[in-house]
Amino acid sequence: MTQTFQLAVIPGDGIGPEVTAEALKVLEQVAGSRAGVKFEPTRYDLGAERYLATGEVLPDSVLEEIRQHDAILLGAVGGRPGDPNLPPGILERGLLLRLRFELDHYVNLRPSRIFPGARSPLRPEVTQAGEVDFVVVREGTEGPYVGNGGALRVGTPHEIATEVSVNTAFGVERVVRDAFSRAQNRPRRKLTLVHKTNVLVHAGGLWSRVVGEVGREFPGVDVDYLHVDAATIFLTTDPARFDVVVTDNLFGDIITDLAAAVTGGIGLAASGNVNPDRTAPSMFEPVHGSAPDIAGQEKADPTAAILSGALLLEHLGLDDAARAVESAVVEDLAERAGGAGGVRRTSEVGDAITARLA
Repeated sequence: MTQTFQLAVIPGDGIGPEVTAEALKVLEQVAGSRAGVKFEPTRYDLGAERYLATGEVLPDSVLEEIRQHDAILLGAVGGRPGDPNLPPGILERGLLLRLRFELDHYVNLRPSRIFPGARSPLRPEVTQAGEVDFVVVREGTEGPYVGNGGALRVGTPHEIATEVSVNTAFGVERVVRDAFSRAQNRPRRKLTLVHKTNVLVHAGGLWSRVVGEVGREFPGVDVDYLHVDAATIFLTTDPARFDVVVTDNLFGDIITDLAAAVTGGIGLAASGNVNPDRTAPSMFEPVHGSAPDIAGQEKADPTAAILSGALLLEHLGLDDAARAVESAVVEDLAERAGGAGGVRRTSEVGDAITARLA
């Protein structure tokens, strides 16, 4: 009997619809030919265009509909920079962060790997010193992104603005436990906590204590610590030292973009906003933004969106299908590196990867 998954699809803005179409194409192909399952997608018109047309960001009724799905595939959201009709943060806070918070996506998962055929800007001796294949487990529902802050005397020379980083023992413990579980199931079994404990002594102290306490339950996992500034150095001089990195919301946001840059570019960077407890659907999206400057030109690389689809498959327990998509991407990247086919359009990349799954 064919198993059916309900998939909420939010193409979004800019290049979002273009790359999402290719990710969905690959998902439907691998589901039918390899996994024996079926996806039933429901598209939701959310993002800058909807806000500018209606003033709506994420209506409560739409959120409740999305909550009933098995998973969410997101393209990218965001209008043109500087648009006076699009207030800063309206989509980030009202759509992306609201989805993460409301659906309890407390693990933001971002794998970083130099695929065969991918081009890293790092020196060859750096990338060849060891296998660069690590994952960042970023806390997704706390830190300075919770909106705990404000401003006084705005527009005066005495203006005061605050953004308070909220870290709870409950929130830290559950993401740290998830990171240890992932490290335990990887060949190297190493976990690195990234923080700034020498300055952020309260939050840093909490993170350090929790890592120490939970770590006693995982004796087979080696534990390391790096200040976030040192971590950025090693990401560019010795990225092979990392296996599983666990960190807070803000630091994770920053270092994962750097990780994407050193492992082949933002066009290959996939991510998952995961609810490990499965009390609500998890959401999968490429790390890149909406890139409105190239929207509609078929220039966007859909590989990150396709790899995000592989993470979605893995989350749903379709591991063989996920590995098949990754293998098809690796083969496609190798072909690109060899110069075959020249410059391809967005849909042509998706077609090529889909064909390898037939």
